[in-house]
Amino acid sequence: MSSSDPKPGPKPGPLLPAPESSPVPPSTWAKRTGFRPKFSGETTASHSGQLSLPASARATQPETHPDLEAGQPPLRPPPPVSAGEPDKKDKNDKPPPPQPQPPSAAAAPVKRRRDSDGGRTNGPVGGGGGGANGSGDPVRRQNRVEERVEVLPQSMDDDDLAARNLHMNYGLRDTPGLVPIGFYGLQHYLSMLGSLILVPLVIVPAMGGSHEDIANVVSTVLFVCGITTLLHTSFGSRLPLIQGPSFVFLAPALAIINSPEFQGLNGNNNFKHIMRELQGAIIIGSAFQAVLGYSGLMSLILRLINPVVVAPTIAAVGLSFYSYGFPLVGKCLEIGVVQILLVVIFALYLRKISILSHRIFLIYAVPLSLAITWAAAFLLTEAGAYTYKGCDPNVPISNVVSSHCRKYMTRMKYCRVDTSHALRSAPWFRFPYPLQWGVPIFTWKMSLVMCVVSIIASVDSVGSYHASSLLVASSPPTPGVVSRAIGLEGFTSLLAGLWGTGTGSTTLTENVHTIAVTKMGSRRVVELGACVLVILSLVGKVGGFIASIPQVMVASLLCFMWAMFTALGLSNLRYSEAGSSRNIIIVGLSLFFSLSVPAYFQQYGVSPNSNLSVPSYYQPYIVASHGPFKSQYKGVCMFTLCLSKFSIFRRILVKLWGVFVQVNYVMNTLLSMNMVIAFIMAVVLDNTVPGSRQERGVYVWSDGETVTREPALAKDYELPFRVGRFFRWVKWVGI
Repeated sequence: MSSSDPKPGPKPGPLLPAPESSPVPPSTWAKRTGFRPKFSGETTASHSGQLSLPASARATQPETHPDLEAGQPPLRPPPPVSAGEPDKKDKNDKPPPPQPQPPSAAAAPVKRRRDSDGGRTNGPVGGGGGGANGSGDPVRRQNRVEERVEVLPQSMDDDDLAARNLHMNYGLRDTPGLVPIGFYGLQHYLSMLGSLILVPLVIVPAMGGSHEDIANVVSTVLFVCGITTLLHTSFGSRLPLIQGPSFVFLAPALAIINSPEFQGLNGNNNFKHIMRELQGAIIIGSAFQAVLGYSGLMSLILRLINPVVVAPTIAAVGLSFYSYGFPLVGKCLEIGVVQILLVVIFALYLRKISILSHRIFLIYAVPLSLAITWAAAFLLTEAGAYTYKGCDPNVPISNVVSSHCRKYMTRMKYCRVDTSHALRSAPWFRFPYPLQWGVPIFTWKMSLVMCVVSIIASVDSVGSYHASSLLVASSPPTPGVVSRAIGLEGFTSLLAGLWGTGTGSTTLTENVHTIAVTKMGSRRVVELGACVLVILSLVGKVGGFIASIPQVMVASLLCFMWAMFTALGLSNLRYSEAGSSRNIIIVGLSLFFSLSVPAYFQQYGVSPNSNLSVPSYYQPYIVASHGPFKSQYKGVCMFTLCLSKFSIFRRILVKLWGVFVQVNYVMNTLLSMNMVIAFIMAVVLDNTVPGSRQERGVYVWSDGETVTREPALAKDYELPFRVGRFFRWVKWVGI
């Protein structure tokens, strides 16, 4: 052994000075090396990093060893020799006698050390002597494969979220002056203009509504957005999140609008009847969402919702409208393509240009591109670029007799900016009121569709709560706060159903991007902007002006907004290990089948010449009439005729027949929606495929102990006006 070797070892060189770096805490070193506290000496280790022996062993061992590597945890325990012993060994040519140690005390640290090293040793382990080579100099072993310590990602890796309080102009509870509040509020809502106004510009024409109907619905949407945002910032999550008509509700709304029973209606009757059907479905779905939140069930569902589930679900929402985007832009390419190019140039190429410390082009990409394109289209219209002799753009294409005019009617309809009379006919004052379109119509098949969609909307909101809290709040909210916010979203969607906006009201996903860009996290700014929205909704000309936006420009903006929506959904993967093969396969499968399965349902039973009356961009939403789910109506009819003399059996069978019809509608409609397939695939795979919490990126929510330990957390999410003290017994919907 090394202690009995008669040959002297080489003379060690001078000790290198320790590099000037901050010492690594013992706890970090212990975790990295895999030590357990009772062996690693996490609380009793000396500064040199030596393993602490038990009390009985320390009593028999004199502490005469100086600290050779002060401030640095060594990669292996230094030999139990003093700094002067190598010189003595060089003079006497005899190794020093070994230090006597109890066998049990000495073996335990050494064995633990070898276990942590993966069973490797750099030399024989003896009971005494110097280093591993027998010369007394500490020999550093080779780098080992360190054990990965699972640390849950509680913040993003980029600069904005790693030091979010330093990069935000105002925090969640900050109250800037009146001028900053007004400026930032205008900036905040203008940057989200597309999300607020584009949804009614799509669904109202699909329902057969006139330009006046579009103006009235836009005013109603602005009014409801203001009211629901005020409620959410006060009694919901209390985060600076704008509520509005999310794109999550757009696909089911279009599916209901294109139901077979509405194909025979026309004109204003069609619009009002479909709007009342939508109101009834939204009210039932919103009530289901409110029960989901206020009952505390959302706190349990949160265990199934993680970034790997949120990312493909929200991304599928944006990808599902590919058939609506550019096909409509192609109706007038010189206007639509210019609109897309401008918004891309402003949002990407000019995004770093700052004017008065504000990234004007990035923040106002949508309104700036819209204004420039609208002005260019107006000049082309006035210059006569879209004027054809003997053709009137205001005449319906079905009444045009001339083949020459019929050839240019589509171009005139989509390229001219004077075809809409909404601004001229809109009143100066109009107050949106509940049930303005009539009494809602409740049908179970459409209500069931909206109940499922409300779950998807809740998943979208959960991702927005977590991401925005990392930007503006001291800590993420508790599961109770999330349940409270989801419950309030259900209540605000119920208000949207009563007022008749055509969609539910939920947290807009674009909030996170807007907060990160504008650096404004104060809820006061959002509340002031909500009050301005309510005031603007009372001015009828505002709704008329927005309704006058040409449809090609709307489609161009939607191409950008849906692409942003897809990217924001996929950005949730930053909380997980995006490079993990597990997550890559789950997200890939979810996205692929979210496009492939609905395509099967949408193409099933469709003949080449069918549904010619429906525009091509609405074809994916008429699946309820030809989907693969079909009950055997003939057998039920024959059985009913055989038992016609038994009236009670006939009534039961007729009701069962109606149930079959509704189940067919629900299944065909839901399974033709991209976001539903993506959600089902992601939630099943993510919660059944094994994976660590760090790999999955499990959302970290605050708990009761954190609230007690951090008063700032309670101040961020507690209800105002001391309302929370009346609900302290309801732990599952509060702090």
